[in-house]
Amino acid sequence: MISFLRHILLFFVVFLVPMTNAQAKTVQGGKVHVGVMLPLHDDDGDGRRMVEYYRGVLMACDSLRCLGVSVDVHAWNVPKDADISKTLKENEAAACDLIIGPLYSSQVPALAAFAKKHDIKVLIPFSINAPAVTDNSRLFQVYQSPEDFNELVIARFLERFKGHHVIFVDCNDTTSRKGIFTFGLRRRLEAIGREYSITNVKSSEEYFTKAFSRTLPNVVVLNTGRSPELNLAIAKLDNMKMNYPTLKIKMFGYTEWMMYTKYNLDNFYKYEVHIPGYFHYNPLSSRTARFQQKYRWNFHADMIQALPRFAITGFDQAFFFIRGLYLYGDKFTGAPGSVGYTPIQTPLGFERVGNGGGYKNRSILFVHYLPGHSVETIHF
Repeated sequence: MISFLRHILLFFVVFLVPMTNAQAKTVQGGKVHVGVMLPLHDDDGDGRRMVEYYRGVLMACDSLRCLGVSVDVHAWNVPKDADISKTLKENEAAACDLIIGPLYSSQVPALAAFAKKHDIKVLIPFSINAPAVTDNSRLFQVYQSPEDFNELVIARFLERFKGHHVIFVDCNDTTSRKGIFTFGLRRRLEAIGREYSITNVKSSEEYFTKAFSRTLPNVVVLNTGRSPELNLAIAKLDNMKMNYPTLKIKMFGYTEWMMYTKYNLDNFYKYEVHIPGYFHYNPLSSRTARFQQKYRWNFHADMIQALPRFAITGFDQAFFFIRGLYLYGDKFTGAPGSVGYTPIQTPLGFERVGNGGGYKNRSILFVHYLPGHSVETIHF
């Protein structure tokens, strides 16, 4: 435990300066006071993931310090069973310009009310259940509900694949929850008068092939994100391409497919797979490599093997918000492009909810695997 705490605090001691209620809220070019309210412990997976996220926050503070941005950080361990109201009674909480947290949706209402009372911006880094964002202008919600995410993806899909013939492939997965996307996309296609085809991965080659256009490029959409069904679909496409080599075929996948890259990379290149997501962890990126190296130097450990990488998530989010507050003070709204920061993994760009509500992140990306064995990230 001593070693664990020492690694948490390695950067913490550099940036933690006691704050008082007498300190003014952030002004442009002034010191930014940041509070972190997350489960920072070694008792379970949530705690370990959030410790890694917090380390990324501290690394962002270090990078910002090199750019002349002064940051004070105060952190609280707020586990799942904690009463966050007790944490909010501490003097340092009300002095924050920005609070990052909480992890758990049940703790959002109390923090939201506190932020509104004390005029503090709150970055909700993971929770998708935050109804208060609809009428609390202090809240910034990064991740959205599956319904909101699908609406964004469908809109971008229609832009990206204009002039393509869409084929929906039923993979007979009774456990799939991708109907919310496929049915939504079908409704939008019908609304704008675009034709599409439906076929089944178990259908005969003749029937399967009839679904594909001979004159337009085709984009295949499966109704499942599972790996076994993906492999069956690819085998079916491979077989068809042997007999119809001139067919132009692309595939549109799901965020889970990022976990299958190790086994399907060549197939992803071959079928120009597009994967939508809020993030893209690219191990081949030089910026990713440098971040990983610095993380090892600072904390004598590797990041947890997870998607997304939590330390990089913490870095991207903290850099974006702290620099935004430094540049714009209380006028910072998280608008796309306002900070001038290119994310390592997680793009951010917020839009206001209604007239008096908070802000939701509307940035998504498509990871596009190119036939020339390269990968591009398409930001929206």
